[in-house]
Formats: sequence, C-alpha cells, structure tokens
Amino acid sequence: MNSYNLNFISDIDLFNHVKETVLKYRFKIDLKEFNKNLIDPIKLTFDSKVYKKELKSLIDDEIMRQIDKSNTNRIGYFHQNIFKFFGNGWSVLESGFDIVNEDLKIFVEMKNKHNTMNSSSSQKTYMNMQNKILKEPKATCYLVEVIAKNSQNSVWIVSLNGQSISDDRIRRVSIDKFYEIVTGEKEAFKNLCEVLPKVIDDVVNSIQGEIMQSSVFEELQNISPNILKSLYLLSFSKYEGFERFEI
Repeated sequence: MNSYNLNFISDIDLFNHVKETVLKYRFKIDLKEFNKNLIDPIKLTFDSKVYKKELKSLIDDEIMRQIDKSNTNRIGYFHQNIFKFFGNGWSVLESGFDIVNEDLKIFVEMKNKHNTMNSSSSQKTYMNMQNKILKEPKATCYLVEVIAKNSQNSVWIVSLNGQSISDDRIRRVSIDKFYEIVTGEKEAFKNLCEVLPKVIDDVVNSIQGEIMQSSVFEELQNISPNILKSLYLLSFSKYEGFERFEI
C-alpha cells in the first residue's frame, strides 16, 4: 500500500473508496446498448466527411460519450461518500440530506456543478432547508457545489415568488470550503486532488484483466462489412426501401 499522506483520511480508506468508485464505472457496452437512444447515421456521415475522421474513431467517440454520461453519477458517489471516512460525527445518508453532522447540526445537499439545478429544483431544495431550520433553529444547511464559480461560503439568496429570500443559516459553499469546515485544513481539497491521480493509478493497476470491453464495432461488422451501411440499417431498416439500401 502506497502512502498518500493525507491527514483527514487513512491510506486504506482512500484506496478502497477510490476502488469502489472505479468498480461502479461502466466498462461494457454492446450494440443494443449503443443504439438504445437510436444512433443518427446521417450526423455520423456528416461528421466523418466534414472532419475527415474514420467511422471507427467516431463510433469510439460516441461509445465514450455514452459511457461518460453513465459515469457522471459515479463521480457523485465519490464526492459524497468520501465524507463517511472523515469521522468526527460526519455521516452519509441514503435519503434526505446527503451528508449530516448531528453533533454540529450541519445538513448538506451536494451538487456536482453550480448550474445543475433549475429554478424549480433550487426553490424546492431551499424550502427543504427552510423546513429544517424551522424545526431545528440551531441547524445550518449547506448547498455544497463541487464545481462552483468561486471559492465561497456565503449566504444562499434565492428568489421565491418574486422576492429575494435569505437566511444566514442556509449557505452556498464550494467544495474546498466544505473540506475546510470538515477537516479544519484550508487546503484539504487541493491536497486530495494532488494525490488522486496516484491513487487511481494504484487502483487500476490492482484490477486484473482488461477494463474496457466493447463489442459494438464487431457487431456492426456482422450486419455488413461496410460499417456506414450497418449504421444506416441499424436505424432505418424498417423504413421504405432500406431492404435494398447500398452505399
């Protein structure tokens, strides 16, 4: 076990948490999954011709786009669940608030990006926090954003029914400031980011066998040796005249 030298989480807990996150990643995709949302062969034709890219490269790009979309939630798991290893009363919940510290009366909703909530969901989250501080006047509620516009720990101001509403106990906090609150270390989040590539390398090296498995290109070749034709038949096989489609 390599040493990662973080004061707020043990090497074994950090390694295991990163490993759990990696193992939640999506590693396999077949043609059925690839075409679940119906691939647009006309766009792929344009992309191939305009950017002068091989179809296999474009297909690989689309595979990674789909997998990346699935993996975004796994990163949310990483950000939220790491706090259960920090001790000092911090816990991660399955429902309700994402992270809580009952001793400090801190209740946290965590979002990956500052722009992931629309106006309606922002108002709903804020009202949930209002309800919490009404029931527990000594509580403080945080909206913690991993990707925020600024490093901040400020009062969260929202518009409800055309009025600006705020309360010192409901705050908008960037992830670096939240790490500082939790650990007492001003640069705790920066320190985690510095060692994270090394931890991920260690985890990936510990996993046996090939990680990424895709049968998409092979299955397309089974439809037709002409991959572009296969893509058209995949989407348009039931359209008029496509039983005689040649390209």
